This record gives sequence, structure tokens and C-alpha cells, in this order.
Amino acid sequence: MKTVQAYRFALDLTPGQERGVLAHAGAARVAHNWALARVKAVMDQRAAERTYGVTEELLTPAVSWSLPALRKAWNAAKTDVAPWWRECSKEAFNTGLDALARALKNWSDSRTGKRAGRPVGFPRFKSRRRSTPAVRFTTGTIRVEPDRQHVVLPRLGRLKLHESGRKLARRIDNGTARIMSATVRRDGGRWHVSFCVEVERAERRPTRPESTIGVDVGITNLAVLSTGETEPNPRHLTAARQRLRHLGRALSRKTGPDRRTGRRPSNRWQRASARLGRAHARVANLRRDSLHKLTTRLAHEHGAIVVEDLNVTGMLANRRLARHIADAGLGELRRQLVYKTQWSGGRLIVADRWYPSSKTCSGCGTVKTKLALSERTYHCQTCGLTIDRDHNAALNLAALAAQYDTAGSGPVAARRADQKTRQRGQVAVKREPGTATADQTGTVPPQGRDYRPCAH
Repeated sequence: MKTVQAYRFALDLTPGQERGVLAHAGAARVAHNWALARVKAVMDQRAAERTYGVTEELLTPAVSWSLPALRKAWNAAKTDVAPWWRECSKEAFNTGLDALARALKNWSDSRTGKRAGRPVGFPRFKSRRRSTPAVRFTTGTIRVEPDRQHVVLPRLGRLKLHESGRKLARRIDNGTARIMSATVRRDGGRWHVSFCVEVERAERRPTRPESTIGVDVGITNLAVLSTGETEPNPRHLTAARQRLRHLGRALSRKTGPDRRTGRRPSNRWQRASARLGRAHARVANLRRDSLHKLTTRLAHEHGAIVVEDLNVTGMLANRRLARHIADAGLGELRRQLVYKTQWSGGRLIVADRWYPSSKTCSGCGTVKTKLALSERTYHCQTCGLTIDRDHNAALNLAALAAQYDTAGSGPVAARRADQKTRQRGQVAVKREPGTATADQTGTVPPQGRDYRPCAH
């Protein structure tokens, strides 16, 4: 199958090469700010004319903000706006214009309801000191050198890699990969190059294609599997808080920038700010590494993985748990499972957001009305089952795969799984119709266990 995949490598740039990359990133920023000022001036003019009662036919003509229109306007004005434009690749200016075109389209679609999710604000001007320098190349010479230690990019020339690029070079040599673009970006004080590659991946099967596993994610344990295995939460941010606090206090004692008076930051402030940025980048890298190892192992071993549809954005509104939820990276874990299950030949089943996986007894199917977050052990008053709360939720998630197979057309939500549990006593809910009589509760048997309905 063909898919789009990214390969990211760290760079070791010389001072001259770094100045060249910064010049290209600055060119992208200049083009972005110029085009944004042009679009904003016309929009403000039209808004002012409407307040004077000018009809729509007599308003100042609107400006198109599509990429071809912005590129045409830039080519007509670049000699006056940037007389030095020949010193940089055309891809640098196209980077800024493309970013603005996409930002304006997202803002417009968000206002008209065409774009789902949180509202998107109007684009802002990019600052030389506060924006992240980046430039994207889509045309020209983009290749990995035969020594697999260097890459070649337009106008920037031959750049040394900090690590070997053999993973990408092997695919290119075999004819199973094609480089579509390359982006050079500074992240955490280091320069990286990211290749957007169209890859032809071989068909694969998981190690145990018939295995179905439920994954209950959380804060105490990053993931609890239906097999009883637990993946501890590394808590990288918590472990680094002391050093981050020390670096933050050291930064606050330096003379920083002041936007009101136009004061420039001191050299010591810039060095202290770079140290703090590298510490935060290390935390992000450690978190990303642990999530990749977990998701890769799950996708390679199991044929079906069942997870919950968590409202991570809403969970971050809890001021007592927001830092721990963000440190766990629950949203990133599911994002990685989505594409890794496709690459490995498995499937990912997402349970309904309101499915009571923690409140439901994995033995008899009884659903509790309330279950406090502090209750870490699940006690069923109907069948007497006592089990770890997260393990119980993982078993319930794994049982949903049987309903998915039965329906054949998609995941089936349990009865009353699309709404919150009503404030009553315990309710016995059948998760699969026809598995028990009217006076009994039924459920899908967990893997490797025999199940008999339990009367209540």
C-alpha cells in the first residue's frame, strides 16, 4: 500500500550554513507579513466603507487569498518589497505565502462552519524573535547523498546529518519511496530536516492476528491492557520540574525583552532562554520516544486494538489534573495507533465516548450509577467481582470487539452507551442482544475465559 510518511533527521550545520537557513526563514516571514498586511488592509477598508453606507457594488474590490493569487501579487511587488530576493530560493517565499493561504482558509472555513473543531483565529504577523524559523522545499534538488551522512537541498547545498539517513536511503534505492518535500526547522535549539515521503509499504500482518486487546489509558498507569499487563506512566515532565524551575528562575533574573519600551534582551537572557528551551525539548523527546515504543509494540503484536474516545480537551479543563494529562500525551497515543495499525495490517476500534467502561462489571455486565475517581478497585455488588478499576475497563473494551465483528459494518455502542448513566441504582445492561433471558444480564466473554450469565 502507498502512504505518506515523514522522516526526520537532526542536522549539524556550520555557522555559514545556519546563516543561510536563517536567511531563507526570514524571507518566508517577510513574504508572509507582506501578504497578510495587503489582505488585512483591503478587509479593513471594505469594513470601513460599509460603515459609511457604501453599497456592495461600490466597495473596494476584494483580494483573493489563494496561493496562486498571493504568489502572483508577490512576484509583481517583490522587487520593491525585497530587493534582495535573488539571494534566496523561490521556495522560501512560497513557504510564507502557502502558510498564510492555509491560515486564511482555515479562518474562513471556521467562521462559516465548514471546518469542525475549535474556532480558528485570524492569522497574526510573524516576529523575527518569537516565531520558529522554518523553510520548506518542494522543487529542485532534494536528495540523500550516497554516504547517507549528508543531504542536498536547493540553494543551501550539502548539509551534514547528525545521524545516519540509511532508513530513507534504502527505500529510495529500492524504488519504494519518493521524496515530495523537505522542511528545515529549528526545534529545541537544534536544526532538523523533515522529509515528506510517499512510501510503498509491503503488506504486513501482526504477530497474533486473531488477538484482541483492550487498552485503558490513564494517569496512574499510562496504559492498562486487558491481558493484565500495565505500562507505567514515565511522568517525564514531573521528573524534570525541578530543573525547569531552576532554569526558569535563572531566566527571570536576566534582562529580558520589553515590548513596551522596545528593549532588546541581553545575551545572558538569550543563553538562559536557550537552556530552558532545550530542557523542555528533552521532555518532549522523551515522551515521544516512550509513546512510540508502546504503540509500535501494540500494533505489531495484536490484530485488533480497542481504545476509548476520550475528550482530552475537556479533561485539560480540570486544573488539578491538566498538567498530568498533558504529560501523559493521551491524544498523541491514539494518533499514533491510528496509522500504525494500518501499517501493520491490524485495526483500531474506538469505543463510544459515553460507553461506561469503568462503571461496567466485566463479569456480569452490571453498570454502576456512580464511580468516584478515587475508587481504584472495582467492587460489583451483584456478582461479587473485585478487580482493579483500570483492568476492568480494559476487559470491557476488549469485549466490544465481538460486537464489531457481529455487526460487520462498524462499532456498535452498547445500550445507553450514547448517554450518561441516569442517577439511579445499579442497572444491569446487556452489551450483546440475545445472550441472556429477560431476567438475566449478559455480556461478551473476555478472552480466554468461559462465561455464564449471572442472575440478579
